[in-house]
Amino acid sequence: MTTALPHTSADLRLAELTTANAPAQLPLLAHIGHLLSTSPAVTHLLVRGSLASGTADRLSDVDFVVGVHDRDLPAFTSALGELMTVSGGALVPGWRDTIVADLGGIGFVYLVQHEGKLHQLDLYLAPASRMTALRQRVGGKPLLDRPPAEITTSQIETARVHIAELAARPRTCTELLIEHLVLAVLLRKRIRRGQRFVAYAEWHKLHTATKDLIKTALAPHSSFWGWYQLREEIALTPIGRTCLADLDAAITSPAVPDAGDVDAALDRALALTQRACPEALDGLTDAVTAYRTYMELV
Repeated sequence: MTTALPHTSADLRLAELTTANAPAQLPLLAHIGHLLSTSPAVTHLLVRGSLASGTADRLSDVDFVVGVHDRDLPAFTSALGELMTVSGGALVPGWRDTIVADLGGIGFVYLVQHEGKLHQLDLYLAPASRMTALRQRVGGKPLLDRPPAEITTSQIETARVHIAELAARPRTCTELLIEHLVLAVLLRKRIRRGQRFVAYAEWHKLHTATKDLIKTALAPHSSFWGWYQLREEIALTPIGRTCLADLDAAITSPAVPDAGDVDAALDRALALTQRACPEALDGLTDAVTAYRTYMELV
């Protein structure tokens, strides 16, 4: 991905946001905003969610919509993980967000360390050709608005195909482990805010991620959809039976978790990964240790 010289603070419209609510996450928001704006592929930066509305608390995530020229979207997506890890402070690779609404793009969630704290960073990449309609739908506050170079119909199709292929690609064991790490952060936030209904939904999603991790590790070529035929396919080996016992412990836990339940689920997921697909932890041991330290500080 080609980058230009960093833009000055005047290029990003931070003054209005600062005057509105001066959120504690503003230094991180400014850092990521400047980092993304260095790429000439980025045409728009839009802040949404509580940071845009002035209702943020200290647990709020930093939520960007990133407009990318349709021509550059595949290359930008490929380079994003390294950019966030090397320069953005991400502890682990990004999670391909399956909670965010479909706005014609693709979402990623990063767990970012900044000024001694762990923050959730949501980046929704959208083709520049869709940004006018998207802004009308999501609102938010614009930080960057650069008129894109001419966008051709073939470039629009390239972006569309890229998004569709990325969304349809099966997730690896490493990606499913990262999903557990991200969902644990989200659940801790829901519990502290008393958001029981959202916690219920994300708790079920975490159990589903555990099931998917087991199937990906032990029955990668399964012809059965979802939760069907798990025992018939998985319980053929001692490892499989132990993994199913982990899954049974997950689904028989309380419908709405507390922080201890979330910690126990994370312990199960890490032990399950070490048992069934240890290669998924390659290169992540130090990151997971740092992650757990930050979680204890929350």
